[in-house]
Amino acid sequence: MSAETGSATAGSGGAASSSVNPESVRAIAKKDFQDSVRSWLFWGLSAFFFALLVIVTGVLSYFGEDIAAQGATTGMLVLFVSQITKLVVPLIALVLGWKSIAGERESGSIKILLSLPNSRKDVLLGKLLGRSAVLSLSLTVGFGLAAIVVAALLGGFDVVDYAGLLVMSIVYGVAYTSIAVALSSLTRSTTMAGAAMAGIFVMFYGVWNGLEGAFRLLAQREFLFFDTVTYTATVQGQEFEAERLQDWVYFVLNLDPGQAYTNGLTLLTDVDALENQATINAQMFGGEFPIFLQDWFSFLILLFWIAVPMVVALYQFDRVDI
Repeated sequence: MSAETGSATAGSGGAASSSVNPESVRAIAKKDFQDSVRSWLFWGLSAFFFALLVIVTGVLSYFGEDIAAQGATTGMLVLFVSQITKLVVPLIALVLGWKSIAGERESGSIKILLSLPNSRKDVLLGKLLGRSAVLSLSLTVGFGLAAIVVAALLGGFDVVDYAGLLVMSIVYGVAYTSIAVALSSLTRSTTMAGAAMAGIFVMFYGVWNGLEGAFRLLAQREFLFFDTVTYTATVQGQEFEAERLQDWVYFVLNLDPGQAYTNGLTLLTDVDALENQATINAQMFGGEFPIFLQDWFSFLILLFWIAVPMVVALYQFDRVDI
């Protein structure tokens, strides 16, 4: 089958386009991963995550002898590193997914892929798996190698907390990789794809983070259906009344993958600072979070960001001109 025939079949939404061949998906993912491993990308990312953990651990061990004495070193490491990975992992995932499909379309190599017995869905899923594997394995290698240094430098080392941070970082990274690959499949050039990646980052780290302030301002002005709820809070044994926004506002705010990442850490780790903050926040809802704010629900939010962009891309990619 020629490249033109393969492209036409895919563009018409025929059987080859609508079906998924697991073997083709695996082959595309394997090649995508192997190409990354043979380049500087995989080893560079592994070295980056290793250096990140070692540097933070070194700072904690040098300046925080009192922390080590309290046996809270791994908890503090998780707290500090999670704040960095919350920002860095999305950037890496977006860069990884940036040219995954758009680069192939721009260079014309996508037609070669589709001239083989590969459907568009095979290509899309294979790219997602390949790029996710690169990010996940580089995180695992970096964290694994750093664990030796971390255990040696810290006064106390909690394997469960450390592993929980790794697992949440991987799930978080896959969510952003899915968003990136999906956007890349819907753009004609790497320039457009790059603009889309920048837009996603600004949306989550600019617009979304500013929503709470905007909602509070609207509630103060009693605009439309924005309103506040009064609750009783206790701080250091003292009770006082405070106001919070309505439940639906917190549902919207917590759809942010970064917030879901932070919330998920309270389920997989035993970090006092995170748990104390969760306890304080729970007072806004009478001591118990609604279902959509509970830590286990954060995994559903991240799964949402993995699945929904791919579902949209799988549907739309069959209908775009290559």
